[in-house]
Order: sequence, then C-alpha cells, then structure tokens
Amino acid sequence: MSPHTAGRGRVHRSLVTGLPLALAAALVAAGTATAAQSGDARVVRTATLGELPLGAFSNALLPGTVGDDRGVKLGGIGSDVYPAGRKGEYWTVTDRGPNGQIKVDGKKRRTFPVPGFDPAIVKIRVCGDTVEVIDAIPLTTSSGKAVTGLPNQKSRDEAPYTYDAGTALSYDPNGLDTEGIVRALDGSFWLVDEYGPSLVHVSARGKVLTRYVPEGLHLTGADYPVVEALPSILLHRKINRGFEGLALLPGGDLVLALQSPLSLPDADAGNASRTTRLLRFSPRKKAVTAEYAYRFDPVDLVDPSEDDTSELKISSVVAVGGNRLLVEERTDKAARLQLVELGHRSDILGGPWDDDTTSPSLEQLDDPAAQGVPVLAKRLVVDLGKVAGVPGKIEGIARVDRDTLALVNDNDFGMTDGAGAFDAQGRLVDSGISTTVTYVRLPKGL
Repeated sequence: MSPHTAGRGRVHRSLVTGLPLALAAALVAAGTATAAQSGDARVVRTATLGELPLGAFSNALLPGTVGDDRGVKLGGIGSDVYPAGRKGEYWTVTDRGPNGQIKVDGKKRRTFPVPGFDPAIVKIRVCGDTVEVIDAIPLTTSSGKAVTGLPNQKSRDEAPYTYDAGTALSYDPNGLDTEGIVRALDGSFWLVDEYGPSLVHVSARGKVLTRYVPEGLHLTGADYPVVEALPSILLHRKINRGFEGLALLPGGDLVLALQSPLSLPDADAGNASRTTRLLRFSPRKKAVTAEYAYRFDPVDLVDPSEDDTSELKISSVVAVGGNRLLVEERTDKAARLQLVELGHRSDILGGPWDDDTTSPSLEQLDDPAAQGVPVLAKRLVVDLGKVAGVPGKIEGIARVDRDTLALVNDNDFGMTDGAGAFDAQGRLVDSGISTTVTYVRLPKGL
C-alpha cells in the first residue's frame, strides 16, 4: 500500500484540469440553490459538490493508494470547514473514508471498502450553486506514506473488514479518523481525530508533525512522532466518539470537543449521560491548560423525533471572539447552536473528574451543576432543525460574517449500512446524498 514518491503533493488546478474531461467536469457539477425560510433564521444559498471517482482523486494525490474504489465518489469532506481567507473559499477535511457496518452471526462488523484511502485536506470554493475542489493535500507519515483511515489498536478499536465483512484487514497505527480542522498563522494545520482521541499537527504540505494522544495510550509502530500529552481520562472515550470539534481562539489556543460523554465507569453510563467535555490546548506550551464540562440539552429538545440520549453529539465548535465559542449539539437529523464562554471558574482540569476512580463519575451525575460542577453556561443561538433547507448530519460550521454561517454536511461518501450497501458486483449502491455547503443568515449577529 506504500505509494510511489513521484507525484506526491497537492492537487493544483493544472493537475485537476489534466484529469479526464468527465472527472474535471465532475468537480464543478452544479446543485440546486435554496432560499427557504423558517422563523427568523433562513437559508440564503446552497451549493453542491459534484461527482468525482474516489480512486482518481486519491491516486492523483498519492499514486497507487487506491486500487479499486468500488464506485465510491469523493465525499465525506463535510467533517469540518474553516475559512481559507478568500470569499467563498474554505479548508475542509475528510474523515477516515468510506465505512459501514454489516451484521455477521448477529454481531456488527466495521467495513472499509476502500482500505487504501488516505484522509485529505480539501480546499473548496463556493461559486453560485456549485462547490469546486481547487486544492487537496494528502495526509502523510514522516516517510511520506499514506496515513490511511484504518483503526489503530486491536485493544481499543473496532476490527476492520473488507466491503462485504468477509475478510479481516490489518490495523494501522498510522491511521487517523480526522474530523475538526483549523489553519494556523504559519500555514500548518491542526486536526482532531476520533481514534486516540488525538490532536494532530500537520505541516502545510500534509506531513504529520506530531500526534498528541492521552497518557497511557501506548500507541506503538506509528511512522510519525506520538506524544502522550492529553489527560488519561480520555482513554475512556466511546468507540467512534472521540474528538469531533476543533476551534482556534484569537489568542492562538485550541479548543477540542469530545463528541460524546466518556464511558465512565462503563458504556451504559456513557450512553445515558448528557455531560461531555471540552479541552483547551496551548500550542506554545504543547499541553492542555483547561478542561470544561459541557451539558447537552435533553435529546427530544434537540431532536423531537429522537428519544435515545446516546444520539447526542458535538460535531463542531467555532470561535466567535474572545473566549466565546459556538457549539453544535446534534443528532443525525437535527442540530442546535449554543453560545458559551470559557471562563477560568469553569475549569475542571486536574480535579476529581479527571480521576477514573471517582464515584459517581462526572458522566453519572444527573445534575452536575447542582452538585458543584461548574458546567458551562450556554445560550441558544439558532435551532437548525427548524430552518427549512438545512440538510441532516451537519458536521462542519464556519463563520462567514457577523450574521452568516456556512454549514457543511457529512454525506458518508454515499455509504449506507448493511449488506445492501454494495451490489452483486461489489459496486456501491449510492445513497444519493450529496455534499452541500449551506449558508444560513441569522436574525442577530454573533
């Protein structure tokens, strides 16, 4: 699976236009704009990413990484979105790639139909009702190999299988399930990952410079520096629910959002809990400097069609000035944006809640604030579930201006779960869900 060194790097316009005509056209295929309204907030624009074969995209970045894309198209870039400096241009990041679940003998197996896929940073431009890919940067190890999106450790991660769940694949200590993205002033990128969970510093050309993981993770065999600099309590993260959101504060600190409550003391407690955590990380100190307790609203308030508390997630956090943060609480069908302020009095780092022997755990408390935990105060900014024209599974949010947000959905590369995800020839039966950028105008500025 090791790529050739020739041809490695970004996808520039000259390379894109050098692709077959059908592929170049796919990059600029148009969608349908929306101008729907609901209440005070309203959708003012929608743009759609066209179809580009995933194999062509990946092999243009790192030749030889994908042998057969099984009919999967480029997608999954909606894991997060960050302004790129020019109007209508954004940095996005893919997640670990196409994956699904198939039951075998009553147990779910995690499938990776394109195991050679290399997560990538993708720069897009919104032009009218079209989303264009204008640049892409592959994520690579110190020696220039693809990091892949495969799970890291047998002891902590789901076992990977082929598209039909029939054959086990190898774990990869280099693998990253990338989610949030921000760009630093020096041109490097910071990403968060769900496997570790980890914070990943990446060069402007995509090389992993350092992966910061929880103390005690003991990740060995990675082809890049791994530093145990995060609290060990994070070792209790729920499967597939590690870090999901990442924000860059004006002073340079990073805020990392844990997607779901920790499984403390066990999975049942984590699934029932409404309390997750945010971490503040100093790139200068290379250390976590604060931790905050964040309390979800009841699941049926976030999504009236849902009654399972474990479906609550944080998918995006956005800095909006000072220590203020926009936090997205969501299910797959609905989302609400809350405004919080990160104050010194709310810091719980290093206290009893970072000790996994504390009983009851933070996650088990029915009312943490009433029991002395300084839970972050929040104010509802907008209920996106009530705004007509907003798609489901919004994972990326960027601030366009004082009163406008750009939302990006995760289309899961057109994948669905179950044995019917692929036809008899092993080709994808596409879900028909596209990647879109949706602009929402708020009634009041942030």
